[in-house]
Amino acid sequence: MFEAKAFSPFESLAAKLTPYATEGDDGSHDLAHILRVFRNAMRIHATEGGNGRILAAAVLLHDCVAVEKSSPLRSKASALAAEKASGILKKLGWATDEIAAVAHAITTHSFSANITPETLEARILQDADRLDAIGMVGAARCFYIGGRMASGLYDPFDPAAERRPLDDRRFAIDHFQTKLFKLADGFQTVAGRALAAERDKRLRDFLTAFMDEI
Repeated sequence: MFEAKAFSPFESLAAKLTPYATEGDDGSHDLAHILRVFRNAMRIHATEGGNGRILAAAVLLHDCVAVEKSSPLRSKASALAAEKASGILKKLGWATDEIAAVAHAITTHSFSANITPETLEARILQDADRLDAIGMVGAARCFYIGGRMASGLYDPFDPAAERRPLDDRRFAIDHFQTKLFKLADGFQTVAGRALAAERDKRLRDFLTAFMDEI
């Protein structure tokens, strides 16, 4: 059951925007993901500052368009979400400059879009979203997405890819090396980088333990 109070102090905004926040059945980009990113964003915002209302709206709508990881449109997902979010906020009476600020944050949050965020709110959203891709939650999401893409967990004869090229489409564990371990170096805010360092260590410790068990 949806609880607006989980999005404090933006309960009213959350009540208006969460009906549009997600689509499809992707459990790695569901309302639980939105809430985790919101909490990450508010934690960073408390230190870094910025416009909380703009940030909260961007968080709530950053995944309002669903594009599977395997889709050729994946790199356009954030732009599509920004376009949809702009229409939603326009209908709610938001000012043009506010809508543009939210749209910029949504467009630049995506790793696959590869666009540099130019505002503090955009930098915070990017950091908050990427925090959910590392650490223990990041590991869980990696394997969940691997299952959706029908990937194996790992190559049983060369799990560490010592004699083969990395291929995260075939083996979920390869995604740690191809992407997840690269994320901590790209964080935009001081507070985000500190949180990322903690989660990156957890992710690396997880992989060490995983390899020990296989």
